[in-house]
This record gives sequence, C-alpha cells and structure tokens, in this order.
Amino acid sequence: MIGRPAVVLSDVEILSALKAGIIKIVPFHKNCLNPAGYDLRLKNTVIIEPGIQELVATIERVELDLSVVGFLNIRSSLAREGVIGSLALVDPGFRGQLTIALFNASRQRIKIKKGERFVQITFAKLGGRAKRGYIGRYQDSEGIAKSLRLARSLNSVKKHRKCYRVIQELVIEPTTSSIRRNFFETGLTNPRSQVQVDDN
Repeated sequence: MIGRPAVVLSDVEILSALKAGIIKIVPFHKNCLNPAGYDLRLKNTVIIEPGIQELVATIERVELDLSVVGFLNIRSSLAREGVIGSLALVDPGFRGQLTIALFNASRQRIKIKKGERFVQITFAKLGGRAKRGYIGRYQDSEGIAKSLRLARSLNSVKKHRKCYRVIQELVIEPTTSSIRRNFFETGLTNPRSQVQVDDN
C-alpha cells in the first residue's frame, strides 16, 4: 500500500517536530531556522585551496525519527563563490554530527570560519514510517568521519604488503642468495665457465 506523499516541513512544523522529539538538533538556535529548513554551522575553521576538497563537520548533532528524512544543500552565498558540496541524504533514524565534503571550484582560496552557517538541512515527512532506520557505519558520528571504505582499502593494501614482505623474507631472498652462491661457486670451479684466451 502506498502512503501519503512526502511533505517538506515548514518552520512552524520543524519547531513542532523538535518539541515532539521527532527531530533533534543540538545545539539549536532560532536564528538558524529558515521558512523551510535549518542552517547548520561549521565546527572548525577551514581554508580550501583552489581545486582542493576538504572534509568538514557540523557543530550540530542531528537525530531523525523514522518518519522524517533530511536533504542537504550548500548555502547559495558559498555556491556563488565556487564552493561545491557533496551532499548526501540524511536517512530516517540517523544520529550524529554530519560530515560534508566541500570542493573549491574557484581560482581563489576560500575561508569559512568556525560557527559560520554553510549548509541548510530541509526536512520532509515520509508518506509512512520507515520499517528500519539508518544502521550504517557513520551512526553516532562525532567530528569529521573519514571514508571507512577508503580505510578498508588501505588496510587491505597494508595486509598485502605485509604478506609480500613475509614471502620476500622466507622465500625470495633465501632463493636469490642460494642462486647467487651457486653461480659464483660454479663459476669459480667449473673450467668450462672460465674465459679462454686465444694467443694466436
């Protein structure tokens, strides 16, 4: 059965959802509340060089009920300066600070100060409650949460390198030493391997 269509929450509805515990934003400031969303602030000052991406975190911790989903959008003032945000969906049931990737597409260095509003989160009420909430690896994130996928890849590379070192120590190096030793021993004792000089 298809439920009711999702509806974007207004400022009045956001406040009601906060009072009911359907949405939690900690710390919450009324000055950050918009007609159809809430401005999230930067946890630490960041300087983004041209053509460089930086990971940043929000000051606010966000918690969503299973009936609500969040959409992130970069603030238009930053977009006009050349900041592009990699903005994911905030799933129902998510808890934690949000990590956001910011890319500087301009030719100038861009500085965003600690506490500055940089992304807006818009809340939408689902047509029906989700059966299961977010259970991903970034649940209860604090500060910048780096890519766990990349971390696993690096660990895999390290394991492969460690295995190679073990093989090198146990197999390759002894075998190479043995070959060299046999070569020199054979070369010195075998008359056929010695250079013949023709006096004619």
